[in-house]
Amino acid sequence: MAAPVADDPMAGPVADPMADAVAGPVAGLAGEATAEAVGEAAAEVEPPEPFASWAGVGIGAGIGPGGGSSGVGAGFAGLGVGADIGPDVFDVLRAAPARIDLSPGVPDLAAFPRAAWLRAEREVLAELPAAGFGYGDPRGAPALRREVAAWLARYRGIAVDPEEVIITAGTAQALGLVAQVLRGAGIREIAVEDPGSLGARQHLRYWGVATPPVGVDEEGVRVEELRASGARAVLLTPAHQFPTGVVLGGARRRELMRWAAEDGGLIIEDDYDAEHRYDRPPVAALRSLLPEQVCYAGSVSKLLAPALRVGWLLAPPAYREALVGARRFADLGNAVLPQLVLARLMETGELERRLRWVRRRHRQRRDAMIAAVRRHLPGATVHGAAAGLHLTLTFGAVATLADAADFAGMADGDLAGVADAEWAAAALERGVKVQPLAWHRQRAGAPGLVLGYAARTAGEIAEGVAALGEVAAHAGVVHAAGGPGRRAAPPGWGKSGGPGWCGKRGADA
Repeated sequence: MAAPVADDPMAGPVADPMADAVAGPVAGLAGEATAEAVGEAAAEVEPPEPFASWAGVGIGAGIGPGGGSSGVGAGFAGLGVGADIGPDVFDVLRAAPARIDLSPGVPDLAAFPRAAWLRAEREVLAELPAAGFGYGDPRGAPALRREVAAWLARYRGIAVDPEEVIITAGTAQALGLVAQVLRGAGIREIAVEDPGSLGARQHLRYWGVATPPVGVDEEGVRVEELRASGARAVLLTPAHQFPTGVVLGGARRRELMRWAAEDGGLIIEDDYDAEHRYDRPPVAALRSLLPEQVCYAGSVSKLLAPALRVGWLLAPPAYREALVGARRFADLGNAVLPQLVLARLMETGELERRLRWVRRRHRQRRDAMIAAVRRHLPGATVHGAAAGLHLTLTFGAVATLADAADFAGMADGDLAGVADAEWAAAALERGVKVQPLAWHRQRAGAPGLVLGYAARTAGEIAEGVAALGEVAAHAGVVHAAGGPGRRAAPPGWGKSGGPGWCGKRGADA
């Protein structure tokens, strides 16, 4: 049985707006290593040794061959799920050694345009006057704000004056600035999608803002649930919902616009990977429809590299001055030199050429992951394949997001009977990193896995998914150990571990 791919309501031919003058792959970047070469080198790395810091926590027991745990996957128990997830969960997972990292949210870092960046930096340094090395505008370098405004008009249909653009240190800082300003205005809650980004929730909560969950289905966020929550603001990923990949449907968009206009609600639009699309036309940004009620955030973290720490924020008029003030007192603004280099890459068309090139590459890797899932995990349903840099897998009878939301446990022998955090831990024991869907939930829901494909070669993807298939093949051992319809709880999962067990999820603290 082939793994089904969930329908995308916006599926259709891709219409790329870029001119023929910037068509074709980028070639001749002297000195740049290809991602394929880097991937082959990475594949030779030995499997990870157990972490001393995670030893004895134990979560992989009963899943792997022999039912034992080496201690590597134990980190998933130590980090916890639901109420037990710590603020450093992603730091710890990034530091975990692995042969193949299928973590979502990472672009093809080996494809970073080193030669083009170096050329642009030399040009900028040759032209920059001495005064350019002084303190700059806290909103960002004017040159970059102009180019960002042009980029958003071209790719996202957003008409914005460069004076309205605020350059940030990525979307993470943008969310922090918004949280501070809204809290100062008396708004103590920002509703979030469920499932939705754990990282985004963590940033909002750090600044003292509660994040009530609002459900997501095949049409996107459930606006009637949002209205019933009483929240005055909501954080959304409408172009490619994280992690499900659904697009906010037309009727749902109109309903959301009515909520914002009639109830005075504020929409915070996280447009995190909208440029990466393969099987559907571009989706208009919400900001282009209702600029007075939408606070828009984007970055180059998925376009180039998160290490650059460059993003942008478009504020509604009512909050613009306060957000500029918050940006000023955060750090006086981003480093100017990287801003000017990025502006040069945008101005010369280099960033557009790079995007066209990596789109083809990412599509090939997406196709490789879907083929591997069909081969090694035939019971899985693939979500979000039409765009982005990741796929979400659900299992067994969970074929739609409605099924996932209503999940209350599956029959014995069903792949959905394996807790996803346990599955991810067992994969890490085999040297493969993935994220359990439970991390991105606040309420009960079906288990699943979130897998990134952009940063890995086709061979690595096939090997990593095969490891997940091995875990699935040994899942029956768990059922046998735990009796009919129930798994044996791994060591370290007593009462405190309950929130991730048998299909139940605890509230995210």
